[in-house]
Amino acid sequence: MPHPASRVLAMLELLQAHRRMTGRDLAARLGVDERTVRRYAATLDDLGIPVTADRGRYGGYRLLPGFKLPPLMLTDEEAVAVVLGLVAAGRLGLTTGSPAAAAAEAKITRVLPAALAGRLAALRASLGLTLRAPRDPAADPGTDLLLALGAATRARQVIALTYRSGPRRVDPYGLVFHSGRWYLVAHDHRHGDVRSFRLDRIAAAEPTGESFEPPPGFDAVAHVTRQWAGLPWRWEVEVLLEADITEVRRRVPAAVAEVAEDPRGVLLSCRAESLPGMAHLLAGLGWPFTVLRPAELRTAVAEHAARLADFARRGDFPGPRSGVRAEPVPPARP
Repeated sequence: MPHPASRVLAMLELLQAHRRMTGRDLAARLGVDERTVRRYAATLDDLGIPVTADRGRYGGYRLLPGFKLPPLMLTDEEAVAVVLGLVAAGRLGLTTGSPAAAAAEAKITRVLPAALAGRLAALRASLGLTLRAPRDPAADPGTDLLLALGAATRARQVIALTYRSGPRRVDPYGLVFHSGRWYLVAHDHRHGDVRSFRLDRIAAAEPTGESFEPPPGFDAVAHVTRQWAGLPWRWEVEVLLEADITEVRRRVPAAVAEVAEDPRGVLLSCRAESLPGMAHLLAGLGWPFTVLRPAELRTAVAEHAARLADFARRGDFPGPRSGVRAEPVPPARP
């Protein structure tokens, strides 16, 4: 006698092959009574397979429209391509906040023939990638956020972002993975231009019901590439300022850094090529601050302070040399 699990799978195959089947027909095909068919339908539903039961003369059992659960059948070449793609995604940081890639790789590996699974394991252990981006797990976006932004981009729908520097209404043009981070390229209604928003700084994205038309032929990848090509950087900087956020926004241009309210003060975030230059900027602002990262910036600030202290210890200036006119030095600006 067939095992009940085999009959449940057989019922799933019948429902995939037929648009709708009555309980009587299913019972006859499976060799069980209609009460058992109802139990099998409940089992499939518990497994996440959406089986609905329609009552009435023309009722019966059916899968929800669009649902399909094909068997996993991969050739050796296809299996290698899928597993290598998952491995590369993990190595490059092209992942979300959930361990979905690792789980998918484990599932595929479990159903592969033993010989092929062993060969793939050997290949995986010896694989090296030169394009490995610096990865911060805290910057991985959530799967739901990625899917929501992708859907809004495809539907050309305006979305309301809850962004770290404040709420925004944007027209999403595309998602780009660049240098270990995800970005949403979108037209910002507040500033009236196209900007790149880091996904790890987006707390929520809600559709507004409004539609938009993107610029013809707009290339989100080219936009991000041009943006960062003109802004060389080596360091991710985060500093807490003890100041009023309105005053900070007035003195620190948006092109220089992002500022946001924080329970501990005002959070200033930017990318910098030169840490001594960053130390000079912070000192010029004149507000107390705490360096969150990188640790090397603390050293740069200490060295800048030591130089200022050395200047303060100098004696009276002897005056300009003959023929040289001394000009007042303007104060440093951020």
